[in-house]
Amino acid sequence: MKFGVVVFPGSNCDRDMQDALSLDLKQEVIMLWHKSEDLSAFTKEDCIVLPGGFSYGDYLRCGAIARFSPIMNQIIDFAKGGGKVFGVCNGFQVLCESGLLPGALLRNDRQKFICKNLYLKPDGFYKEQIGDDSKIYQAAYKIPIAHGEGRYFAEENVLDELEKNGQILFRYCDENGDVVPEANPNGSVRNIAGISNKERNVFGMMPHPERACSAVLGNTDGKKILLSLLKDTQPVF
Repeated sequence: MKFGVVVFPGSNCDRDMQDALSLDLKQEVIMLWHKSEDLSAFTKEDCIVLPGGFSYGDYLRCGAIARFSPIMNQIIDFAKGGGKVFGVCNGFQVLCESGLLPGALLRNDRQKFICKNLYLKPDGFYKEQIGDDSKIYQAAYKIPIAHGEGRYFAEENVLDELEKNGQILFRYCDENGDVVPEANPNGSVRNIAGISNKERNVFGMMPHPERACSAVLGNTDGKKILLSLLKDTQPVF
């Protein structure tokens, strides 16, 4: 599996993601400039990553301008053809803006930028696929967040569909894995921290697993999440 990491003007987590994938997970990584329109080096077995940051300075609305970058047309076609696409933070916002994932990311309910470690509980497809794999599964993952517009929102009928299909990947929880209102950092509906599409080849999450991949940083829970990309032929977040 190869990984392609997109670089938008304003991306600031692209090199973090590159280092996590290449140095910590020992995977091949190709950096992709936002003006590129060539994904011919990638197959459905590979994964395109949209990293965090402030693409185009977050002007207009987070991810709204990046959605119209030349490479996004190719990524949308790649995803519709079954290719794997993973968006983190701003990348999650871009996926929602492009229609590859349902819902939207709104300004945090307290109107403040939040940067800290918190906990995620695996849910839906993620929990089902990894089962009791002790190398990856645990009740709660300690993962950093860094966002000002990370409040996931969708209409009730969309949320019910996500629940029904097991498309919710992670929920914000406390360190014991309990999904409680106090553990929700931004007001996301139903404590949602990450989702997938129905076809389970497009994934988005607000927290940053690439920032928790090195023992030097004292936390490798993010590495476990990224390692799930390598299970079988389907990414499992």
